[in-house]
Amino acid sequence: MTRALLLIDIQQDYFPGGALPLEGPDAAAANAARLLAAFRDAGDPVFHVRHAGDASGGFLVKDTPGAEIHPSVAPTEDEEVVVKEAPNSFLNTDLDARLRHDGVRELVVAGMMTSMCVDASVRTAADLGYDVTVVADACACPALEHAGRKVAAADVQAAFLGALGSAYATVVDADAVLAG
Repeated sequence: MTRALLLIDIQQDYFPGGALPLEGPDAAAANAARLLAAFRDAGDPVFHVRHAGDASGGFLVKDTPGAEIHPSVAPTEDEEVVVKEAPNSFLNTDLDARLRHDGVRELVVAGMMTSMCVDASVRTAADLGYDVTVVADACACPALEHAGRKVAAADVQAAFLGALGSAYATVVDADAVLAG
């Protein structure tokens, strides 16, 4: 079974100084970079996903510096880059066709935001029949608020990874992927 690394939205706006800084993006990107180096060394396929939206969202706006992929995981010329306009990396993109063309059946996923784009993409990938592994410490998310209740980023991360791990993916850390 061919496996690929899927890096979702590791973009400048999610880092300090960006339009929507997340909790722990530097650590997550560092782990994603370790995965990227290992996949490159093994000759396994790598797919980068980059969100490029309109100005209404206020972040990851097309053709702005904030929408650029973070330098720590920048694609090489021969790596696939999928541009999307919605949280789900598969929605209105050719990601599924590209993966199937390359014979990919297993996805190792890292990215931002765990609570939005990673979640939507992982659920769809599983529904499409991919064997999905989410690398928990190579993902980051923000704190959220609902009904006047503030939810810490660590709790958001745990809830979303717990939900994904219960039915859609295997959830591990980068060291586990790199060891096995």
